Amino acid sequence: MHSDEPTMDLHEPRRTSDAIAEVLIAEIRQGKIATDAAIPTERELCERFSASRPTVREALAQMQLRGYVNATAGHRPRAARPSLHTVLMSAADHIRDILGDSESGAHLEQMRQFIETGAARDAAMRGNHIQITQLRDLLERNFDSIGSPDFAATDIAFHRALVSVIGNPVILTLHDLFVSTMISQRPPTDDPKRYDKIAYEEHRAIYQAILEGDVITATDVMDRHLSRSYRARLKTPRQAGVTPEEPADTTT
Repeated sequence: MHSDEPTMDLHEPRRTSDAIAEVLIAEIRQGKIATDAAIPTERELCERFSASRPTVREALAQMQLRGYVNATAGHRPRAARPSLHTVLMSAADHIRDILGDSESGAHLEQMRQFIETGAARDAAMRGNHIQITQLRDLLERNFDSIGSPDFAATDIAFHRALVSVIGNPVILTLHDLFVSTMISQRPPTDDPKRYDKIAYEEHRAIYQAILEGDVITATDVMDRHLSRSYRARLKTPRQAGVTPEEPADTTT
């Protein structure tokens, strides 16, 4: 065996599936398994590592989570190199599985609010002429789409342009992955056109504060905009059908 060949010590204090995943990932990194090449079959991996099929499948699942395997139904898993999109998309699926849809959505809305409030602050502090002009153009499209099915797309585009001012690809990728999904899954409002007008006016106020370099107003309006938008979509709690009793008068 060559000295640079990945080895697996199954006597190390870790699970066999972890060790298998590490060996195969090392081979992908070293080019011994080429990107987009088919991963050896489960049977071949079982024989090579003296492992059971469930153990091999768990190793492949770990590799997929880390972005080193692409797997589609009915096809052999193929080697891959991790990217921000693949890793974060996989993480997003696991977040939803762990937390549940409603709780996951609330956490993601909170994350979005944190990111975009900071983005509004940054845009007001250091947004350049090109970025501010882009925001103005997107705001015009947002206005033109009020009351139409295109409003959500122009809403997303305006917020994405704000986040791009930060210049952080990780943050922008998170925004791209989650925001479109969150908006698409929101329940409809009773009066979409009225809701669109409110959202647009808040967008306009954010843009005006950024244009004027007003950091405090830009941050405050963005924070209130996202809070209102999220809370406006929450369902009213169910009623029990009884009227609460008035508290007893304890005054003398």
